[in-house]
Amino acid sequence: MRFRRKSSRTDPSAPRPLPPPESYWGHGGDYHTWVDFLRRWSTGEDGEDADLDARALPPLAESQFLGETWERLTAHLTGAVDVRLRAWAERLVRALAAAPDEFGYGRELAQARTGLREVRSVAGHSGLPAGLRTSLTELVDRHIAEIQQQLERALDDYARAGGDLAQAERRRRTLRDNPLTAATSSPAPGARSSAAPPHGTDPWQSTDPGARPRRRVIPD
Repeated sequence: MRFRRKSSRTDPSAPRPLPPPESYWGHGGDYHTWVDFLRRWSTGEDGEDADLDARALPPLAESQFLGETWERLTAHLTGAVDVRLRAWAERLVRALAAAPDEFGYGRELAQARTGLREVRSVAGHSGLPAGLRTSLTELVDRHIAEIQQQLERALDDYARAGGDLAQAERRRRTLRDNPLTAATSSPAPGARSSAAPPHGTDPWQSTDPGARPRRRVIPD
């Protein structure tokens, strides 16, 4: 009996190679890199961990993963953005309530936009597919607009409840002069995270509300 030698050519009818394990289970590789970043970033670890930098995240393509794995990754993304936005909103409310005057109120609004730009930079990360990047950024922008409207409605409620009308108008003017929605008109989001403020920028202006207090050191 003669045995035919196996052809070195690839048989077009042969089954295609199986996807890597990460495509099935979501462990290791790009999936793990993104999920680990999102878990730590959503809880605010970027301010404490110098290694947490969105610029180092690998690009993603839906074709890399099986459908269920891609859905899980998308859920991680939307969940992390939601958690980050909720924490940001809670810090903002506390900071605005503690503002002693209009200057302090306006300063907190200006500082809050830094946190929003950080969220938008991750939602619009250049490594995400264009469609997902657009939908996440739009989600963030809708949330920002809603928070701005809620702050204005709170002033309306205050005035209707018999509050100081002059104070309400001063606060409304400060709110409109320092709109949170200005963060949505910033340059297109990219893969930037935990970066130092640009040269010439007051670092105090770049502080996120609710962050650890900082001290100015004034030399003699």
